[in-house]
This record gives sequence, C-alpha cells and structure tokens, in this order.
Amino acid sequence: MKVLVLGSGGREHALVWKLRQSPRVTKVYCAPGNGGIAQDATCVPVDLKNLDSIVDVATRLQPDLTVVGPEMPLMLGVVDEFRRRGWPVFGPTQAAAQLESSKSFAKAFMQRFRIPTAGYVLCTTDAEVKDALAHFHPPIVVKADGLAAGKGVVIANSKEEAATVAAEMLSGKMLGEAGRQVVLEEFLVGEEISFLVLSDGERVAPLVAAQDHKRIGDGDTGPNTGGMGAYSTPDIIDEQMSEWLIHHVAQPVIDGMRQEEAPYTGILYCGLMMTAKGPMVLEFNCRFGDPETQPILMRLESDLLEAFEASIEGRVSDGIFRWSNDATACVVMSSGGYPGTFEMGKEISGLNAADALDETKVFHAGTSLRDGKFYTNGGRVLGVTARGGDLREAVDRAYAAVDKIHFDEMYFRKDIAHRGLKPKAN
Repeated sequence: MKVLVLGSGGREHALVWKLRQSPRVTKVYCAPGNGGIAQDATCVPVDLKNLDSIVDVATRLQPDLTVVGPEMPLMLGVVDEFRRRGWPVFGPTQAAAQLESSKSFAKAFMQRFRIPTAGYVLCTTDAEVKDALAHFHPPIVVKADGLAAGKGVVIANSKEEAATVAAEMLSGKMLGEAGRQVVLEEFLVGEEISFLVLSDGERVAPLVAAQDHKRIGDGDTGPNTGGMGAYSTPDIIDEQMSEWLIHHVAQPVIDGMRQEEAPYTGILYCGLMMTAKGPMVLEFNCRFGDPETQPILMRLESDLLEAFEASIEGRVSDGIFRWSNDATACVVMSSGGYPGTFEMGKEISGLNAADALDETKVFHAGTSLRDGKFYTNGGRVLGVTARGGDLREAVDRAYAAVDKIHFDEMYFRKDIAHRGLKPKAN
C-alpha cells in the first residue's frame, strides 16, 4: 500500500515512522514533510493552507490511504473533498472538525450534551468582555475562538490583564482572524491529561493516555507553547478512569456529533483537567496531539495502518490496539526565543549519536536538510523520545540523547515528566 501523510512536524514524523512498520505498507509519502522525515519517507511539496494544492498532490501520487496530521487541512474540508472523490482518507469532516476549529462551537456542544467543562462566556467586543469579567475571579483563561497553533490560550492573573489580552485578540493584532471572538473561561486546578480515542462515527477505542507540558519554562512557568514534551505510562490513569472518560466524555461526543448529522471519524483528542470535582474538558483536538503522539506511538505494538482502516471502514472495536507496558518520554528541543521570535538556519550536530542509543528515536519537528546536514527550521525543532521499563528509565534515556545533540541557542525543559516522577502519596 502507498500511504500519504499530510503535515511537517514531529507528530507527522512519528506517524510516518509507525506506518512504515506495517508489513502492508510499501511506500510512504509525506507532504510537505521536513528534513528528518525525508529519511523515512518521500517528501513532496504542498501548501497545506490550500485545498487545491493538497488535491493536486493526491491526484499525482494516487495513495491508497491519506492520513491528515495537522488541523488546517481538516478545517479546509480535505476529508470531505477526498471522500467526494472516493479516496480513502483518515480524519473528521469539516463539520466535525469544528470541535477544534471553533472554541465557541465546542463549548456550546459540551453544554448541549452535558459533557463536563469549565464555565465560559463568548465575547465579540471589548464591552462584552468588560461585562463578562464582572462574573469571573482571577486567574481567568482567555482563549481565541479560532485556530492559533497552540498559542491562542492565555492565563491572566488579573481582570485587567484579561481585558488587555482579550482586546489584543479581538483587534486581530495578536492572532489575526483566530481572535475575532474570544472565550473567557474559569480557571481549573488539577493535572492535565491527554486522552485520545479512535472513532468510526459510532464506536470508540481508547489509546493510552499521556501528559503534555504546555508551558515554556521548568515548573510549568511562562507562556503556553505547542508543547515542550510529554510522557506516557501504563498507570497515568487506571482502567476505571479510562472507562469513565469513554462513557462521560468520548462516547457522548461521538453520539452527539452523529445526532447533529456530522458523524465524527478519526482521532478525537480530549484535553482534560483532572480536578477535585472530577475530569473536565479543556479542549478538543480533531487529530493526534504534538508532542503526545511521539510517546504514545512508541508504546503501540499493533499495526497503526489497520487501526486507521478500521476507523474509515466503520469497524472500530476494543481490541484494535495492543500496547507495551513500558513508559515513554519525549523532550522537545526548541529554538531559543520560542514561542516568541527566534532565528532559524542553525546547524544541528549529534543526531546520529542520539539516534544510536537504545530505545531512542529522534523525531524531527522543524528541520531542513541541505548537503547532508540538518538545520533548524522552526520553533520546535526536535522531539527526542525514549522508552524504558519505568518512567525514570525512559526520562533518563531521553535526556541522555538530548545531551548528544547541539545547535546554537537551543532550549529545552529539564523537568519533563516531573509530575509522573513525584513519589505517590499513600
């Protein structure tokens, strides 16, 4: 089979890497891919913000399956267009993908179907923001309504800060069209968990859970990013909690979308806060997370291609996945200055030495390859991922690999998986 993966980040590198392991996959393309992905797939240029460009690539390559990595093509309706042409494609339709492309849609949907989430107000003017803030206590979460590449969420420590951030979003100066509406949301306290399920429009099958590290700084400080690292262990949530999340979050989403005539197929990412009152949904993503995909897929022992086919063909079942009991950890190495301004084009050394370590894989997120050398080409550059018998071993292996790699002004958090490594209370 020929498989086409759309996207260019660490998530797509992990998808390519895992799909290549299927005995039925003979060729993997990635559009547009990156320098590192080019080692594992044939990369082809494409404009992922242009539906015609994506269709042109698929017309030329004639893949037996297309896997959509990032959110933008979903919002453009790539799944709808491919289905119209009779092309097998993994992912939700444009209507179903509103769960991610519109925060206001997702919040209203959760209210309609009684899915636990934080209280909120949708605002379109500064005056509405001012009125709404009277009903909130700091800290206050300010979210851009549209897609903002993981950077559309600000936790404001005062009402004044919330008003300022909301005004910047509404003006279009901060995030363009993504911020033309803002959601003010109550701040939830607890641990964040990423819980993903595979759906065929009716049924769901859970993947193993992971925990992401959104903030740029150690100790979860500083501004939000697209994710600075993640880890996954067999005990991050227990079987009872997994069942609860399926019955009270994931399955109600799938049932609700079908009821509203927008059946949901593909991966549903549920970003959760495990509060004292129980799990609450922070956000939905309509695709694999990045960097959670890297440690999750490193634990997958079954055939990813078969799972994707089951989603497309309407036959998802509980036994679709088999998982290792190992722990995995991913450390993101970024360009200095990210998530603000940063320079690109820095030469990267030590990649072969890092990849040669046991149970370790360096996934490329923002790299280019020129004359046999790798250079930085984005904010998040690499996702150094490792597996171990327990979390301590996985983390130590990941950081041992990080120590082999160098590029000017590189930055990474030094405390990935710190919550998972804390001694458990009796």
